[in-house]
Amino acid sequence: MCSFLEWRELKIVYKRYASLYFCCAIEQSDNELLTLEIIHRYVELLDKYFGSVCELDIIFNFEKAYFMLDELMLGGEVQETSKKNVLKAIAAQDLLQEANDRVNPAAKRSKLQIGMENNLQSKSENFTLTLRDCFDDQSS
Repeated sequence: MCSFLEWRELKIVYKRYASLYFCCAIEQSDNELLTLEIIHRYVELLDKYFGSVCELDIIFNFEKAYFMLDELMLGGEVQETSKKNVLKAIAAQDLLQEANDRVNPAAKRSKLQIGMENNLQSKSENFTLTLRDCFDDQSS
């Protein structure tokens, strides 16, 4: 099974873990195998943090998933290779968030978070449609 597709001027690198697909669009000159390793490292981090990561973990904790990705990568390049260091940064962020929630319980769910949660489903559907278009382009 191939985990690479060419789409327009990009290469799509994807990997399936249980019911989750992780996809990256990279330039033609980028290394596909390195991208697969980065995806694998990200999934390992998610598994370590959430236990056995599933779709609901990412949907309801997307800010933590994005924060983990931000700690792992910066500007499309690997920033931190140590899982331990990334998880320490996540733990520090969790402590900061808990302290903030104790001080200001009303700020726990901001309007921005509520709006992002409402828009997450539509973004997910748009991404699925875009990915479906990518597969349709390959078959023709």
